[in-house]
Amino acid sequence: MATNPQISYSPHRSEVFKGLTGEQVANLVKEGRRIKLEPKNILFHQGDPAKNCFLVNRGRLKLTKLNEQGKEVILRYIVPGELTAATAVLKNWAYPVTAEAIEETDVIVWDKPAMMQLMRRYPDIAINLLGIILERIDDVQNRYLEVCTEHVDQRIARSLLRLMRRAGSKTPEGIHIDIPLSRQNIADYSGTTLYTVSRTLSAWEKKGWIQSGREQIIVTDPHALVQFSETG
Repeated sequence: MATNPQISYSPHRSEVFKGLTGEQVANLVKEGRRIKLEPKNILFHQGDPAKNCFLVNRGRLKLTKLNEQGKEVILRYIVPGELTAATAVLKNWAYPVTAEAIEETDVIVWDKPAMMQLMRRYPDIAINLLGIILERIDDVQNRYLEVCTEHVDQRIARSLLRLMRRAGSKTPEGIHIDIPLSRQNIADYSGTTLYTVSRTLSAWEKKGWIQSGREQIIVTDPHALVQFSETG
């Protein structure tokens, strides 16, 4: 761990700091500390007392939860500029999920007293955090509705589009999802089976909608995938 972290992702672009000046953001970042994670390192475990919240500076986290049968469910990927675990910390809960680094990842850490002090000093942080929490609740509700009402192929399409919008970069071939994604990861994220994902992705590759390799997905025809997600 190190104090006074040097930020590679510009934190003033983070939604949680919207409305703050660059100088204000720099000052509050100095009050945090940095943790560096190697791929597959665990930042926190589901059920542990929630003591710290984290802003991803570089890299990505995978948030997972075990269901009653012990199966891992992928709930969300946290990308640079996003905050995680703030609600659990502020409410004195346990961490509701496990956070795992999926690549080399740097995070900035604040404990509860520091976060409370920052929100009192900069009320915009509290307002922005409320908006982020509501957005994530809406995302969970939409995904639950998809599971209840849509065909599995549509859910897979929506999952890829969701990941593409959050972590996509343009390439000559199409939009590359900058997250290592195995077909099992996609199955877990979409709430389906590995067999169904493999069958579906193979069909979409033949149609020219996507390209897939080892833990890599490129959406080559986003418009076709959007249309399919909406009409099935």
